[in-house]
Amino acid sequence: MNGLALLAAGAPVLFAAGLGAGRLLARRTHPDGTDHGTPVERATFHTLHTASMAAPPLRAGLTEDAARKAVRRLRPLFATAALGLTAEDRMLAWDGPGRHHADTALDRVRQVLATGRPQTFTVGCPDPDCPVRRGAVAPLTVDGRVLGALVVLGSGGSQSVVRATEEVARWVSVQLELAELDRTRTGLIEAEIRALRAQISPHFIYNSLAAIASFVRTDPERARELLLEFADFTRYSFRRHGEFTTLAEELRSVEQFLELVRARFGQRLQVTLQIAPEVLPVAVPFLCLQPLVENAVKHGLEESVERSRIAITAQDEGATARIVIEDNGVGMEPDRLRRILRGEGSPSAGIGLRNVDERLRQVYGDEHGLVIETGVGAGMKITMRIPKYRGGAQRSSRHRAARG
Repeated sequence: MNGLALLAAGAPVLFAAGLGAGRLLARRTHPDGTDHGTPVERATFHTLHTASMAAPPLRAGLTEDAARKAVRRLRPLFATAALGLTAEDRMLAWDGPGRHHADTALDRVRQVLATGRPQTFTVGCPDPDCPVRRGAVAPLTVDGRVLGALVVLGSGGSQSVVRATEEVARWVSVQLELAELDRTRTGLIEAEIRALRAQISPHFIYNSLAAIASFVRTDPERARELLLEFADFTRYSFRRHGEFTTLAEELRSVEQFLELVRARFGQRLQVTLQIAPEVLPVAVPFLCLQPLVENAVKHGLEESVERSRIAITAQDEGATARIVIEDNGVGMEPDRLRRILRGEGSPSAGIGLRNVDERLRQVYGDEHGLVIETGVGAGMKITMRIPKYRGGAQRSSRHRAARG
């Protein structure tokens, strides 16, 4: 039994059970490398391996480049058959013999797009050496929308080939749906970062420039230093690339922010930092600290006449980095905080807290949302735990460092 037959027998069951079969095969492999697995186990492993190789290109969406890479990986599932992927009725990629039958296949694809149902057809070819005699077309659907089709052509048209075409088309559809979810998630994160930038822009920039202007005559050198800090801070905050940065970069931006705040409030602001050096390279979501520090400034200085103390600590906890921002400000009623985190009330209320909490949950899971301790007159303590090892985050932060 080959991979095609296994797919025809039911790909969803195969994929769900395949890891167990893979482990069984690994256990039955002799130390000298000789494979002692059964034919079914070997075929299962081959099918899973082939599918796993085709998945990454498809996660980029239904593009010509992704389709070209995917059909090359998926074709072995159908033995000698030719394989094509379309976006609507446009052929994106073709692998194997019979390319001169592409127009015939596209006529069938148009019918599949109209009905949403798979079809089989006979191919007439005067070339006696052409291996293509029959074909099958199955739709690729995402959210109920038919985006394109999978085309399989070969010499036979058995029911197993038809079923395999449908099963592989469903699997490809799942990968495309995951790609759509990735794009949606990325779009949401970008929108949330834009919201933070909108918050920074009118409020903080005006106050910072006013504070810098107050030093122009009395202390020109101080004004110059603040302008440089302001330029670096805004350049970082409004950068155009990367969902992630390093904790070191984020802390540097926070220090610039606090330096500009000191220009306004002077000795009323006292800040302490306790940062473990080993967590400085950890990848963190872009603009995840500055909104929380700004919240501490708001509740510690702008809503109080007392001296404000802000403590920022970052500690190594093995697989995670624990970051805490604590202030001695006016605090908040816990019920009001819960409403803010749920997005209730004024759209501008607590946008920084809610934004960071939502992004942490989207990226790392609900268990990594903000932990906030507060009470009226009791200040606020915000804790986040960032996983130190996460592939996408690490790659993004390294890319940022390479460009920076």
